[in-house]
Amino acid sequence: MNAFRGKHGPLLIAEIGGNHEGDFEYAKELVNLAIESDVDYIKLQLYQGDSLVNPNISPDRNKHFKKFELSKSQYIDLAQMVIDAGKSFTSSVWDPEYLSWIDKYMDIYKIGSGDLTCYPILTKIAQKGKPIVLSTGLSMMNEVENSVAFLRSINSKYQSKDNLAVLQCTSMYPIENSDVHLNTMFTYKNKLDVTIGYSDHTTDLSALKYATAMRAEVLEFHFTDSRDNKTFRDHKVSLTKSEVLELIEEIKLIRTIQGSNEKQPLKIETDNNHVYTFRRAVYPKTDIPANTLISEEHLVTLRPNEGIGAEFFYELVGKYSAQDLKKYQKLDWNLFK
Repeated sequence: MNAFRGKHGPLLIAEIGGNHEGDFEYAKELVNLAIESDVDYIKLQLYQGDSLVNPNISPDRNKHFKKFELSKSQYIDLAQMVIDAGKSFTSSVWDPEYLSWIDKYMDIYKIGSGDLTCYPILTKIAQKGKPIVLSTGLSMMNEVENSVAFLRSINSKYQSKDNLAVLQCTSMYPIENSDVHLNTMFTYKNKLDVTIGYSDHTTDLSALKYATAMRAEVLEFHFTDSRDNKTFRDHKVSLTKSEVLELIEEIKLIRTIQGSNEKQPLKIETDNNHVYTFRRAVYPKTDIPANTLISEEHLVTLRPNEGIGAEFFYELVGKYSAQDLKKYQKLDWNLFK
């Protein structure tokens, strides 16, 4: 069973990430808004600054992440809020020590672009055996291939695309449309045999809509209450509840327009008799005496499609007329020999 099927088509992941900025009450507000936005998964980032960023080499970055930390109990409370509301919870677990207590709240794991090459984290998450969503910002294609191969070497479950999704992503906040590169999804699909998707860092719905039209099966986007008067960069690339609901309506429209993979006449075509009125049949171009060797010059293709269809034009050429034929009369195979 594919873990990446969403209720509206593509699996929708609302990434609250660090938009709570370390404020638990604000985090709860964002979770409630995300629940109301009708997404499939609500996502957080779980970390401690000291287990993520070297405090000696990058003290400012370490301080930033420490400011945005929540406690174990707070993370669990947020996960339980999501589950109690009938939604699914996921996260990027940036501290492997957290896996032991957060795992029971998780149906799928998200591995962010920054950890694509962190094989120790890939190992611990792959050992859990749950479906993985892997973002690919910053990466060369061979790095993506190597990480997918590594996950599959740790756990054979990831041989199946039902358990491994790879998302096109550009790790900048925000990005221009020219930096989206949705065609990379097709490279992943063809080379890796995985579920494909897109993780968005643009400032509107366009890329997400086009990704849907291009058959993305997972859509991840940052989520906030408002972009107004916010200084933390992730808010700039985040959708609000109303925008997510707008996206869902657009997805419904796109899926309606995409329609079926099977090609056949539709009921609206057949009910209006268009197969008959739009298509041509073969008719005598002139009166044709009996026992005439039929050449192309004896025949014409005209609407409506009554008698012998135009696709049989060349099968009539080289036959003989079995009786006299009148110009434009309806033809039947028993009129030829």
